[in-house]
Amino acid sequence: MVEKEEAGGGISEEEAAQYDRQIRLWGLEAQKRLRASRVLLVGMKGLGAEIAKNLILAGVKGLTMLDHEQVSPEDPGAQFLIRTGSVGRNRAEASLERAQNLNPMVDVKVDTENIENKPEAFFTQFDAVCLTCCSRDVIVKVDQICHKNSIKFFTGDVFGYHGYTFANLGEHEFVEEKTKVAKVSQGVEDGPDTKRAKLDSSETTMVKKKAAFCSVKEALEVDWSSDKAKAALKRTASDYFLLQVLLKFRTDKGRDPSSDTFGEDSELLLQIRNDVLDSLGVNPDLLPEDFVRAPVQCWLEAVRAPVFVLLLILAGKLAVFHHKVLLLRDGPRVCSGRRDPGPGNCEGPVSEGSSSQQLLLF
Repeated sequence: MVEKEEAGGGISEEEAAQYDRQIRLWGLEAQKRLRASRVLLVGMKGLGAEIAKNLILAGVKGLTMLDHEQVSPEDPGAQFLIRTGSVGRNRAEASLERAQNLNPMVDVKVDTENIENKPEAFFTQFDAVCLTCCSRDVIVKVDQICHKNSIKFFTGDVFGYHGYTFANLGEHEFVEEKTKVAKVSQGVEDGPDTKRAKLDSSETTMVKKKAAFCSVKEALEVDWSSDKAKAALKRTASDYFLLQVLLKFRTDKGRDPSSDTFGEDSELLLQIRNDVLDSLGVNPDLLPEDFVRAPVQCWLEAVRAPVFVLLLILAGKLAVFHHKVLLLRDGPRVCSGRRDPGPGNCEGPVSEGSSSQQLLLF
């Protein structure tokens, strides 16, 4: 049993019991680092609720849920923290009670102000910032603020059956567990294998590493005219360019495509596709018309199971990545989908010299 310490750096018996399985998994010191972190979560729709649940149950010190929008008739069916009958209330406030009940040891707060009105000083009180439901301009602005102030930055979203995550950790140092290499003693074996090093799976060692992350602006504004970019274009998922179109739509219209305005939104998406891909120096045919119209049709399916499955997968990956970053364990390699066409395995491009797999597409 871990004894309660008077100093702020300790962990109480109650916390030791609550997080027993986690402490056994990654150790007491790692749990202390997680316990000391304060996180800002923006956007309390379906994805935001899943991320909030994962962070609260993991035992962060504090979570601030920020959302200036009101609960829509669709929200209670896609967001489990909101009670039925909450339509018209602020979305963050409507999520507070159930979020607090998940883990009373986490300080959960709400903020009902628009993220666009927040000054730079507001973000400096947090160790990590995670954005959902934000426009491209807001994402770029907050990412720059976080990078300047050495704050870990995450963003992600779901558009029908499409989704993405992005992380900018700046200059990130971490440790990885590696299997020790044991050289074969001379004279023990004959043949070419004698000179080869062998892996001893029974022994491991911790190796310190460092990764440099690019900004979201750099990831979205790749110069596709360069020879290196042209070579990468063939293995870059089309979803990367669809993401650009959808974020531009949200920035221009202040909303996402809607099934209620299917015809109008479809035409606007095609026009945005032409403008965005032209500005990137990419042939618009890379995104066929049917591929661009599909996101609008996906909104017709927004309350069906496949979308909820995507929310769970995306929120899980964001939360796991967040935990590993704060625990300083393992690298930024979420997964690489260039050889695996399955969902959640499409890697987007990043700038030269930066960490790979910052942008993960679903």
